[in-house]
Amino acid sequence: MKRATWWIAVLAAVALIAAACSSDDSSDGGDSGGSGAIAISGSSTVEPISAVNAQAFSEDTGAGISVAGPGTGDGFKAFCAGDTDISDASRPIKDSEKESCAEAGIDIVELNVAIDGLSVLTSNNNSAVACLTFNDLYALLGPESTGFGTWDAANDLAAEIGGTTQPYPAADLSVTAPGEESGTYDTFVELVLEDLAEERGQEAATRPDYTASPNDNVIIEGIAGSDTSLGWVGYAFFLENQDRVQALQVDDGTSGCAEPTPDSIASGAYPLSRPLFIYVNPAKAEANPSLADFVDFYLSDEGLAAVEQTGYVPLADYTDVRARWEARETGSVANP
Repeated sequence: MKRATWWIAVLAAVALIAAACSSDDSSDGGDSGGSGAIAISGSSTVEPISAVNAQAFSEDTGAGISVAGPGTGDGFKAFCAGDTDISDASRPIKDSEKESCAEAGIDIVELNVAIDGLSVLTSNNNSAVACLTFNDLYALLGPESTGFGTWDAANDLAAEIGGTTQPYPAADLSVTAPGEESGTYDTFVELVLEDLAEERGQEAATRPDYTASPNDNVIIEGIAGSDTSLGWVGYAFFLENQDRVQALQVDDGTSGCAEPTPDSIASGAYPLSRPLFIYVNPAKAEANPSLADFVDFYLSDEGLAAVEQTGYVPLADYTDVRARWEARETGSVANP
């Protein structure tokens, strides 16, 4: 079964289990408390890993688990409001989000569960471009690219900032990508655009005039639907759609062109590699044994098998991650 269809089936099964369990639960609606219900929200990139584990754990224990993927930013808003137990994240928690949690009296346990390679995609019908540097991506997608309706409209900007792939093709530039609520958006801006934008006195942001969606499958549809498209998603969503989209090689300006593969993502040779996280509320884990047991399962060999099963790359060693959870060590290692 193709992963997209499989994930939809997994999420539907998780929703049915969660609904069945909540219908038998007379506790208050939003807070899992000690009822055994578990609420997970956040990154659509991490969502498949959590959904697979939620289904397996629910089938074994009967625990009701809801999993949603509105985006990393929206997930942290719910988590720091006390509405969820676990926040899936495709980037480290921001200082402002840590402050929101602290103001609400909510601690975080940060657990790095996988590695992703943010993949820059175009249609399989586009043979004009094979590799783009960070400067090329800035010229095509950065804050100074607003209004560029064709690839070659970015030629002058690319020449000015040192893009190496121009002249770009005289073809429509159709961009579909994550929106600002997404950790995948934040990571792209931070890794690709931020340094050059600041150097040029620009806001660290993408151009605003593109089709944005929080749904990775919608992004894939948009990229596949235009022969000369451009966009970016997590590696797993590229992997499951290789019959329709291709991943462009990316060059950070020093290491040369590299394509996303499990090896290049794990080693960091692919310059858009990034960690994926779950954040757990330790107070809720203490109050709700089912939540603590679920995180134990998530970090077990069986639970971590879901990383590769869903198309992501496992860490070489989870010893430190498991130790952080065992000790309920709060705070962020990735963003101290």
